[in-house]
This record gives sequence, C-alpha cells and structure tokens, in this order.
Amino acid sequence: MEEIILSLFWGVYGIIIGSFLNVVVYRVPRGESIVRPRSHCTLCNHTLKAWEVIPIFSFFILRGRCHQCGAKISWRYPGVEFLTGLLFYLWSWYHPEESLAVLWTHFIIIAILLALALIDYDTFRLPDVLTFPLLLLGIGTAFVLPMGITGWESLASAVGAGSLFALIAKLYPQGMGLGDVKLIAGIGSFLGFPNILLALFIASLVGSIVGILWIMIHQKEFKAQIPFGPFLVLGAYVALFMGDELIRVYFTLF
Repeated sequence: MEEIILSLFWGVYGIIIGSFLNVVVYRVPRGESIVRPRSHCTLCNHTLKAWEVIPIFSFFILRGRCHQCGAKISWRYPGVEFLTGLLFYLWSWYHPEESLAVLWTHFIIIAILLALALIDYDTFRLPDVLTFPLLLLGIGTAFVLPMGITGWESLASAVGAGSLFALIAKLYPQGMGLGDVKLIAGIGSFLGFPNILLALFIASLVGSIVGILWIMIHQKEFKAQIPFGPFLVLGAYVALFMGDELIRVYFTLF
C-alpha cells in the first residue's frame, strides 16, 4: 500500500511537470523565456489565473476554451500532462528501490525526452538547449550515481552512437540532421550498450513503418520530410523501461 501511495504521489508530481513541459515545448522553439511572462492565452494574451492553470482539471473546467476570448485549447495540453504523470508513475512503480537522486535523474531524462519529441514533431528541430543537457546529465550522473552503467560506459555509448550517426548524417543529410545525432548521443549516454542498439532498432523500425504509411495515405513523395525525433524518443522509452528484459528474452530465444 505504501508503494502504491508513493507511486501515485510521483504520478501527480509528473502531471505538474507535464504542465511545465507544455510551456517548454511552446516557448523554447520561439526563443522565449520559460519563466516570464506568466502563462497566458497565445491569442488574446490574457494572463491565466491560478484556477485556469490547474493541470488537466482546468481544461475541463474551461471546457477546452480560453475564459477571456473563447479560443479553443488543444487537447494536447492535458494529454501531455497525463502522459508525463503516467510515465513518472510507472517508473517509480517499477523502481521502488531507487534512491531519490537516481529517481529524480530518471524523471528529468523522461521529461526532456518528451519535450524533445514534441518540439521535433512541431518544428522539425531538436534544440541544443535540451539535447546538450540530456547528454551531460547522462554522462555526469553515470560517474557519480548508480545509474545502471558506469561513467565510462556512458561516455563510450554516447560517443560511439553519436559518431556513427554523425557519419550517416554527413553521407545522407536529407535523411538525418545534426539534431538527431545529438539526441542519439544523449540517449546513448544513459542507456549504454547494448540498450542503445535496441532503442535505435525500435526507432528505425517504427519510423520506417509510420513513414511509409504516412506517404501512402497522404500520397506524398518518398522525399517528404518526417521528424525522426519522436521515434528516437519512443525507442529510448522502450529501452529504458523494458530494455534489459527484451534483450534477455532475445538471447533466450536465439
């Protein structure tokens, strides 16, 4: 019972962080401060009151519209808040033995990844202000905290995966940008080997399937640009949450 209550607490904490991520996703690509001004309607600039920024609940209280001008509020806002809360809940539920420092580190990694996926989906950009902290956090914490891999393993994985895909980006710049390379290095910094390979395999497989379906449905050319960041984040999540188990099953079967 105590573990359930604690996990629910972290889930609620994740919902609050998800509300902050919505601000990050909107403002960072625009070069705006994530602190000032206060949250406001992007259409009429109405400064939101406390009751208008309660994660998830305010969306339903407001019936999905701005209280001032009536502009429609995207379902993505409560969706991001709920998803962040769910990810925090699941991580704390499956890792009750982690120290507070390690737990918070994983929460930060999960949150940065989600923000990067959404920003890349919206803008086809993966800003350095998020990819570099992800890389430094992964390597730095691996040297000082029990993150599952050593600091040198983290560094080797980040450099190895990043260098390989930097070469791919140089040879095929239309298919991959430097932002993707930096994200891959960041993911490698906290996954290590061989989990980084699993993440990249899942990202490439799902990305290829979705890309082909998207091109067929929308009747686009194969040169159509599709953001790879969301698929990299999906692969990172799968490897982070279930990587060891999936790899163990693979070697058992083969």
